[in-house]
Order: sequence, then structure tokens, then C-alpha cells
Amino acid sequence: MMVGIDLVYVPRIAALLKKGPFLQRFFTQGEIAYFEKRNSPSVVAGNFAAKEAFSKALGTGIRDFSLKDVEVLRDELGKPIIHLHGTLEKRQFRFLQCSISHDGDYATAVVVMEEKI
Repeated sequence: MMVGIDLVYVPRIAALLKKGPFLQRFFTQGEIAYFEKRNSPSVVAGNFAAKEAFSKALGTGIRDFSLKDVEVLRDELGKPIIHLHGTLEKRQFRFLQCSISHDGDYATAVVVMEEKI
């Protein structure tokens, strides 16, 4: 089993959103559409934390894939669901779970996964 966690400072993300093409660099069109509905820097920060937590759970950091290859969407009840694209598509996981939380100026995410052998 592999576990990754990340913590993001929401005001830093808010500043990046005002500064330039942050969303287009790191997020898919599906994620951007979700952000437009929610209109909240803390939601963007939560997704960014989930992408970082995924890379930490892999144990590789962000190597041989782009953060856009890790798409974090929500199911009908709001639960974060990770979809893998690009070079990550071929990886097989027995399970891949994500949790995102926000409190004040911080967003955090935990990813737990087990790769098929």
C-alpha cells in the first residue's frame, strides 16, 4: 500500500490564479470546468494538493508524467475521484482513493493506493 499527503497554502494559489495561466498549466479542461462552477481558490488548492499527494504516494515525485495526467474530479456526491491520463494510463491499481479537506488558509489531500502486481 502506498500513501501520499500534501498541504497547500490557499492564499498562494489565489495569487497564482491572478498572476497568469496557472489553471491551464496544471489542470485538465474537466477540472477547470469544475472550478468555474465552484469559484473558490480553496477548491483549486485541494485539487493541487491531491495531485501532489498522488506523486508522493507513487514515490517518484513528478517524474515521467505531467500534473495534467492526474485529473481530480468529483462523483455525484462530491467525493474526489482520480482519473489517470498520458503515461499513467497504463498503470493498474487495485484501488486508488483520495480525500481532500479545507480549513481556513489551508487545503490538504491524502491519496492511498495499491498497484496491481
